[in-house]
Amino acid sequence: MFCLSTSSRSSTDNSVTILDPRRLFGQEGEETAERYLLQKGYRIVAKNLRTSLGELDLVAEDGDVLVFVEVKARRTTDFGGAVHAVHRQKQTQLVRLAAQFLARHHWSNRPCRFDVVLLQSSQTAGVQVDHIQNAFEVPGDDLRW
Repeated sequence: MFCLSTSSRSSTDNSVTILDPRRLFGQEGEETAERYLLQKGYRIVAKNLRTSLGELDLVAEDGDVLVFVEVKARRTTDFGGAVHAVHRQKQTQLVRLAAQFLARHHWSNRPCRFDVVLLQSSQTAGVQVDHIQNAFEVPGDDLRW
């Protein structure tokens, strides 16, 4: 099933955008994660940053620490649920994306960490939010540029 929405850029633009329900669910999850982090006192620096290497969901500040946040939303616990979605390959990709972000902003000595926000849908309890601070360690100088 697809949802259709028309663009409202101008009265002469008759383009139509087709939105995948899975993508909409992911966007809703990222918005929920953003609100959650804002309530915890984080400041959002950037969101949905796409590069040739992939995408950073959220970049935030927690005090003086720059936090790269991966958001995982799951409707079911099939395949282990959201907690199993940030595997070693995804971690490696996030580290590369973070290094690219730091280089672009010329932040060579900025303290950083990687958090994961897990959103799990439940028919009885709505959406459960689990926030894992410092979800994985970055070996050596992987964030140096």
